[in-house]
Amino acid sequence: MPASPGNRIAVDAMGSDLGPSEMVAAVVMALEAFPRLEPITLVGNQDILRPLLADQKLADDPRVTILHASEVIEMTDKPLQAMKRKKDSSMLRAIDLVKAGEARVVVSCGNTGALMAGGTLRLRMLEGVERPALAGIIPRKNGHFVLIDAGANPDARPEHLVHNAILGSHYCRIVLEKPQPRVGLLTIGTEEGKGNELITTAHELLKRLGTLINYRGPIEGFQVFDDEVDVVVCDGFVGNICLKTWESLAKFVSNTLKDELKANALRITGAALAGGAFKALKHRIRPERYGGAPLLGVRGNILKAHGSSNREAVMNAIRIAHEIIARDLNEHILHDIVRANDLIGQAV
Repeated sequence: MPASPGNRIAVDAMGSDLGPSEMVAAVVMALEAFPRLEPITLVGNQDILRPLLADQKLADDPRVTILHASEVIEMTDKPLQAMKRKKDSSMLRAIDLVKAGEARVVVSCGNTGALMAGGTLRLRMLEGVERPALAGIIPRKNGHFVLIDAGANPDARPEHLVHNAILGSHYCRIVLEKPQPRVGLLTIGTEEGKGNELITTAHELLKRLGTLINYRGPIEGFQVFDDEVDVVVCDGFVGNICLKTWESLAKFVSNTLKDELKANALRITGAALAGGAFKALKHRIRPERYGGAPLLGVRGNILKAHGSSNREAVMNAIRIAHEIIARDLNEHILHDIVRANDLIGQAV
């Protein structure tokens, strides 16, 4: 069955640190790996993109089109200034495709602040959702979990955390294939009343949701990487610190392990013998596996990949974009947000 004209994935081809050639290579990989993938529009400078597509034998492929954009929002640009001064940027033109209903998802490695501002201001929020949230995927014992919010809304109110729980649950069902994701609220203690006012109020509201989500109650930091919950809910300030601390710690442990294993001949021999275990560990924690973090809660779908994402990571971001379209993520979110707002409205 042919894809609906609006079921298109818009890829910001110019925002990556690795350049448009890496983005085109990712599109090639995605088309080869996922035969039922929606059509893709590469947004960027056509004089650069056309030769790259020709090199990959995709110049006349109906699955891939180009939308010309003459400008690029750089990583160093201030988000709001860039939106005003670079209206023909690849990022904003990609977002406008979603706004116009010509695409369903934007995939971008570009400036995070500009992408969040552009997505929020141009697409606006889903009805009933007040603030957007970034959902990150992080490895843990026996799998992965969704961290939400990973940095979009640092000044959250209790109802925002309730919305985060719903947004994260629906995303977890798609990306981690958990039919009833276990939800935990990140705090400093699991006893009733432990935590600041934001957490204690949010906890009471979450309990009011009943079976709308699979809420398991408050969790502490040392529980996050155990197999206790599938969605960790917090505000964007805490979530961004958690995310960057984990990334930094993972890099520190990896580099330290490499240095120590090379310290002498005996350790080098031992490392060679344990090569299979190290390879398996690297596979489990590699960031390329899920590719990007969605900005949830907006009218449309935005997937933010790291600026340094390689072709495998971008390919997987495109895969997730396909799943978001196929599973009609926002329609399910809207249904539960309406129910949740009714329930917490009774509690306030």
